[in-house]
Amino acid sequence: MTLGYPLAAKQMGNHFAMTDVSSDLVFRRSKEVGKAVYQNRALSKAGISERLFAFLFSGLVYPQIWEDPDVDMDAMQLGQGHRVVTIASGGCNILAYLTRSPARIDAVDLNAAHIALNRMKLEAVRHLPSQGDLFRFFGAADTSHNSEAYDRFIAPHLDPVSRHYWEHRNWRGHRRIGVFDRNFYQTGLLGLFIAMGHRTAKFFGVNPARMMEARNIGEQRRFFNEELAPVFERKLLKWATSRKASLFGLGIPPAQYDSLITSGDGTMASVLKARLEKLACDFPLENNYFAWQAFARRYPEPGEAALPAYLEKHNYDTIRGNIDRVAIHHANLIEFLAGKDAGAVDRFILLDAQDWMTDDQLNALWSEITRTASAGARVIFRTAAEPSLLPGRVSTSLLDQWTYESDASREFSARDRSAIYGGFHLYVKCAA
Repeated sequence: MTLGYPLAAKQMGNHFAMTDVSSDLVFRRSKEVGKAVYQNRALSKAGISERLFAFLFSGLVYPQIWEDPDVDMDAMQLGQGHRVVTIASGGCNILAYLTRSPARIDAVDLNAAHIALNRMKLEAVRHLPSQGDLFRFFGAADTSHNSEAYDRFIAPHLDPVSRHYWEHRNWRGHRRIGVFDRNFYQTGLLGLFIAMGHRTAKFFGVNPARMMEARNIGEQRRFFNEELAPVFERKLLKWATSRKASLFGLGIPPAQYDSLITSGDGTMASVLKARLEKLACDFPLENNYFAWQAFARRYPEPGEAALPAYLEKHNYDTIRGNIDRVAIHHANLIEFLAGKDAGAVDRFILLDAQDWMTDDQLNALWSEITRTASAGARVIFRTAAEPSLLPGRVSTSLLDQWTYESDASREFSARDRSAIYGGFHLYVKCAA
């Protein structure tokens, strides 16, 4: 993975203006991420850890998003006419939401690599000739001519900043877009983290890919119990995962690590074991493309098992017809909402971003959410630990304007196929 992002831009919606092409952008590009992460002095142990995370997070982190869009759409009761604000991340879920034909989706992200990925996905949907071409580009592994498809069909329609990102050459002279000629999902921090997980398991004599030989839930559980679970009892793995930097590849900053560890027995190994057990054992492999990425390191082929919604053939015409309803914004979410009119948003998707936030940031965010929320608006988010993090941290004068749907939240959390979060949470705006 290369961390450089050679062009910075000021952006509003889909409009760009070049502002800088400088050699020190490798540091500048993490500045906005740092604002969201830094909670300690720079030279403290915690502060150094936060700054290392911000540096790594400013490159490509999520080649795919690890929140289940089926759960999202059901929890939001997403439908026609809804105005949505979401964090962009890898962009898969944004395209999935288009299957419900909302009126508008504003996707916001601080990470410039994610912005470039999202913008390329939109142009790919618009301009690749067919659904089969879209699947080959984003779904198939080892399609050697994807970069040629990019040059012919996508690049001419990309904004200059995103195009520069994908056509940037590394020290070997290879363009960044070339990762789509191999397996894009084995890149980024998340891809490298999964690869390290496989290498670690193999070091202890276990091949995680053998999970894919399971023919039913019972065989999935047997493989987990007999092969994978014992790895988490190894002292070396417990020691390694006790270091906060060990989970940077999952996009987990130091503050979220502290929250995550509270959901186990005090060791990160036990938490990771529990999350992997859910991924491995709670859903049939034919219904869980997250498990395919974790264990097979790829998506299934069409007809082999379920695919992300935006890659399913039956959704293609709807998504393509609705693609112009999406706008991508390189911005801070709080600042973006501050520019919205009161009552202008019906659905908010925060992913797990609040786990990063200080109390002041949470209150600023929920002030803007409450101001911009329409009557009956819905907010969904996930947390590393099981409970909602809002009570006791966000002002009661704000939370009193919302109803926390506790039973529904537990149900949706259990249904989340990605399995890496402790809790899924749904808040509904009270009637005036």
